[in-house]
Amino acid sequence: MEEEGDVATAFTMARILSNIPISRGGPTSLVIYDIHALQERFYFGDHVLPLFETGIPLLKQRLHQLPDADKIVVAFPDDGAWKRFHKLLVHFPMVVCAKVREGDKRIVRIKEGNPTGCHVVIVDDLVQSGGTLIECQKVLAAHGAAKVSAYVTHGVFPKGSWEQFTHKKDANSANAFAYFWITDSCPLTVKAIENKAPFEVLSLAGSIADALQI
Repeated sequence: MEEEGDVATAFTMARILSNIPISRGGPTSLVIYDIHALQERFYFGDHVLPLFETGIPLLKQRLHQLPDADKIVVAFPDDGAWKRFHKLLVHFPMVVCAKVREGDKRIVRIKEGNPTGCHVVIVDDLVQSGGTLIECQKVLAAHGAAKVSAYVTHGVFPKGSWEQFTHKKDANSANAFAYFWITDSCPLTVKAIENKAPFEVLSLAGSIADALQI
């Protein structure tokens, strides 16, 4: 909320979902993956039973399959991402980035950690334009990261913004992401990025089934 008149959409959405009728067995289960702000878990009413899940176990499983699994460092683009995810990734060395203001510009700096010589994986809950991820990639590469990948649970990518991440033959490979993992929470994005490097889709299907005890 930055200006008077802004609508608190998360709170409004939570109120709408909280009006789902009580089911035969009691409050309706509502499974939410990587909620954007942790305080939003308190927005829901008593008629629903929110279950807060995460896609991070899918990422960890995939990272352990990589040939350079012993050189993985996890990076967070800001303190918010660190708060959400660091306890789920404690076995990896970490880098925390931050946006700082220089004159009229907001640029990304490394706040703590060392990416030198490592495969750095930027972790966040969602991506839209992708600008922050690109700025993080640049600063990590400048500080010696051997390669940079990204994971987001929700690949929103409005207006086809995913295209800037695809590997292009004439592009500078130093600016390319080695992998970009998303889940299948946004089906239109999954369809659009099919078979396009560096994207890989990690399916939430099994995790959803477990959460709903199917």
